[in-house]
Amino acid sequence: MGDTILTMNEIDKSFPGVHALDHVNFEVKKGEVHALMGENGAGKSTLMKVLTGIYTKDSGSIVFEGKEVEFHNTREAQDAGIVIVHQELNMLGHLTVAQNIFIGREFKKGIRIDDKKMNEEASKLFQKLHIDIDPTEMMSNLTVGKQQMCEIAKAISHEAKVIIFDEPSAALTETEIEELFKIIRDLRKQQLGIVYISHRMDEIKVITDRVTVMRDGGYVGTLITKECTKDDIINMMVGRVIYEDPKTESAVPKDAPVVLKVEKLNAGRMVQDVSFELRKGEVLGFSGLMGAGRTETARAIFGADPKTGGDIYINGQKVEINSPQDAVKYGIGYLSEDRKRFGIVVQKSVAENSTMAALENFVKGLFIDKKKENKIAQDYVESLATKTPGVDQLVVNLSGGNQQKVVIAKWLIRNCDILIFDEPTRGIDVGAKNEIYKLMNRLAEEGKSIIMISSEMTEILRMSDRIVVMCEGRKTGEIDISEASQEIIMNMATREIG
Repeated sequence: MGDTILTMNEIDKSFPGVHALDHVNFEVKKGEVHALMGENGAGKSTLMKVLTGIYTKDSGSIVFEGKEVEFHNTREAQDAGIVIVHQELNMLGHLTVAQNIFIGREFKKGIRIDDKKMNEEASKLFQKLHIDIDPTEMMSNLTVGKQQMCEIAKAISHEAKVIIFDEPSAALTETEIEELFKIIRDLRKQQLGIVYISHRMDEIKVITDRVTVMRDGGYVGTLITKECTKDDIINMMVGRVIYEDPKTESAVPKDAPVVLKVEKLNAGRMVQDVSFELRKGEVLGFSGLMGAGRTETARAIFGADPKTGGDIYINGQKVEINSPQDAVKYGIGYLSEDRKRFGIVVQKSVAENSTMAALENFVKGLFIDKKKENKIAQDYVESLATKTPGVDQLVVNLSGGNQQKVVIAKWLIRNCDILIFDEPTRGIDVGAKNEIYKLMNRLAEEGKSIIMISSEMTEILRMSDRIVVMCEGRKTGEIDISEASQEIIMNMATREIG
């Protein structure tokens, strides 16, 4: 690592009712990958928004390349050489790769845009990053991983000296993550300063040099990655010990009734002859590699996608589920992996989102009974320990873990007995994960039945009573938690049926 390129000293920032940053310190050296970690709501994103000019700090100083600076917008930060690669990709699908990279600063020949020059410059960027992408390809045709690489190329095109990666691997496959790490290591060799925000502990140990931890808007401390353990980091993040021991035996009685039975379910290429049973009070884990067909199976059961064959039984009765409305009628709730797209309406309040699936219960004449709606929403805020200033708070202002709790409240208010949790802790920090786990266990103890789809092996082993494994649209195995191990599950997840 070289000299310090960026220092943030005693940064303070308040919003109405929230002290978001409490005298935070942070620094980045040339040629280092510096992790910024903390629970959702710890202040990581706010700190980076202050750095890149989205928010104005209340006090403190930012020193970049030896000079005190204050940026008033992201363009000023980019021009200076500080660029952020966002978790939510900002690319326009109807434009080419090159057009996306140089949007707003196109090369021109007279008054016309010079596409040839932009393609040439994009090619040079990709060569520099050792990436094989055609600059003339439409952005919508690329995988999420390739789109992420284009975001990085765009950052480099600003002649970046500091690049902030915000949850860069959240939607990437293992292979794409390896490609990302190669690029980051190459950027480190070029003496760029890199800020890496992630909840994935294993990645932090692999790719970073130092780790700075924030908690409740404050600076906790900075560790050298190779000298600390995963437990050290977790302890600093949450201020308490979190145990991640796997479950060793099922909590479900042998004679527990079957509440959901799926027989030879078919839905397109990704769901082929899938059969399984779900018992009362059970957490049934669905494991498999990306593209195994787990989400597609859940969507077919919930009626979100049409099934082409197979039968579904609820409490022994054969039912026809052709739409989500049918599924809800039969007591099935679905927490999508993409909660912002399918689970919540971010510009509506906690109360409005909580009662959305059972709105008919809150209608009085032509109007919604706001008093009744607010009371039931408040009851669930308290029972789920949702952190929010009040039930009238917009959901967009909540952390990821608390948004997830609002979705859970929605289905509990609807009184669903079967809950499908699709990647329930994706993008959620370790402390909030633990709260979601406790909540799921409590729901199971109360007699709710849960299907949990997860790509995290530790989550599958920690939460499941039984595990169904899928590969390429087919069920390839089923195992009781008492007999499960990572090796056995991975063997099933890569097993071909033919």
